[in-house]
Amino acid sequence: MSGVIAAGGPETAAAGAVMLQQGGNAVDAAVAAAFASFIAETGVVHLGGSGIAQIYDPRNGRAVVYDFFSNMPGLGRAQMPAALDFAEVMIDFGATTQSFHLGRAAVAVAGNIEGLCQMAADFGRLPLAKLLEPAITLARQGVALHPFQADTCALLSPLYTHTAGMREIFAPHGRIIQPHERLFIPHLAETLEALAQEGAALARNGRLAQAILADQEANGGLLTAQDLLSYRVYCLEPIRLPYRDYEILLPPPSSTGGVLTAFTLKLLAAFDPTQFAHGSAAHLQLLYAVLAATTRARRDWDAWLDALPAPEAVERFLAPSYVNEYIRQVQEVVLTKRPLAPAPEPHGPGNTSHLSVIDGDGLAIGLTTTAGESAGYVVPGTGYIPNNICGEADLHPAGFHMRPAGQRIPTMMTPLIVLHQAQTRLVSGSGGSERIRSAILQVLNNVLDYGLTLDEAVNHPRVHLENGVLQLEAGYDPAAADALESWGYRVNRWSRRSIYFGGAHSVQRLADGRLLAAGDNRRGGSVA
Repeated sequence: MSGVIAAGGPETAAAGAVMLQQGGNAVDAAVAAAFASFIAETGVVHLGGSGIAQIYDPRNGRAVVYDFFSNMPGLGRAQMPAALDFAEVMIDFGATTQSFHLGRAAVAVAGNIEGLCQMAADFGRLPLAKLLEPAITLARQGVALHPFQADTCALLSPLYTHTAGMREIFAPHGRIIQPHERLFIPHLAETLEALAQEGAALARNGRLAQAILADQEANGGLLTAQDLLSYRVYCLEPIRLPYRDYEILLPPPSSTGGVLTAFTLKLLAAFDPTQFAHGSAAHLQLLYAVLAATTRARRDWDAWLDALPAPEAVERFLAPSYVNEYIRQVQEVVLTKRPLAPAPEPHGPGNTSHLSVIDGDGLAIGLTTTAGESAGYVVPGTGYIPNNICGEADLHPAGFHMRPAGQRIPTMMTPLIVLHQAQTRLVSGSGGSERIRSAILQVLNNVLDYGLTLDEAVNHPRVHLENGVLQLEAGYDPAAADALESWGYRVNRWSRRSIYFGGAHSVQRLADGRLLAAGDNRRGGSVA
């Protein structure tokens, strides 16, 4: 069938396109593309990670969020291992350094396999074995690594050279893999072939599960058989948010990103951005103000989510009685041009990939996955690289291994769908940790408020607010930055475009039925 896909690399997009050409729908395309991404985009995502997806079918108005993010491990474990495999490494980002933890005790319960298989069974037209064919081919033949992926491997070389198994994949010539060199993951093709035959049971209690658990038990890990057997994909109602003439569907918790994005859009909806020239100082000031207000409000959100059932916390956080006070603050900022002081915001995992698909029937899916930065090892004989989501300090503010076993871990991932008169109009989302929210806010602002074309909206320079400093990507008018600074705003002017500002691969269905796609060129974006 006809359709479009935007994803984080050409092999990923091609895998989805092949499924559409063979009669599959948008969900078939997304599932096949996601499995392919675990080889083609292995610099940023792995099979052993987790994700969030959102699906909308305009033929019946059904919308569902598939939450297959990670759980805390340790169910049924009587005591901690004598020695945890939990090591700290430092990554040099140039302007700053950041520590990450890796090893078996950094591994959270992964959801990718369960989530993708369940979506394919619930919505897909093609058998799982067919959806896995592109990934199996890539795993057998290897893939020439694209520059963005190679650059990410180089950046994360302390993790990707941590063990002999990882060095065999990412440093086969005694140095980190270079752009266009072929990356090959031993044994992964056999694991994917077994998955095609056995389905998600392979990772629940089959051979892959047994290999993961044996490695964990022998090497100071926390995962248990009960963790894998009891893991469930959550099928949830999205947050439905009116915005101008549109309805925006956002994921609920475990997606903290969806709730915070809804809050920001409620603030922005109280203003008419188009009274300001796009990219002007006044436009950037408004974006600064709504982002700063949301960051300040996040303290209440985090407290309410800990204290209340998630639906009740969402209702309280998005209630007009709460939001209106922040609208008043933003109005004052716009009137006086004085900066609204933000609260500091933690950094979450930045290694994330997003893809978006719409097919000819309007069936839409946005799908975001992450493995953190990987746990720095390969499960022997499987090609399976686990996540390090239990080793991300920003996801565990109370300390590592403090959340109860079985609890879902919050995430910033925010795949979203925009409707107009119940018809699919836009699918977006982003990689990039806390920059996910600012990236998708600006894509929505560019398309829905300013009417930019999809490619312009996705690849226009962006801003991001970090600890009171407006990060201004290369391409903005220097006069706008000068004016902001004259009003007392702190601005950091970037001399280049950067993956720092996210990767919002997006697709669009126009009112006349035409399908468009735009890959974010900051993160190797590709369309088919």
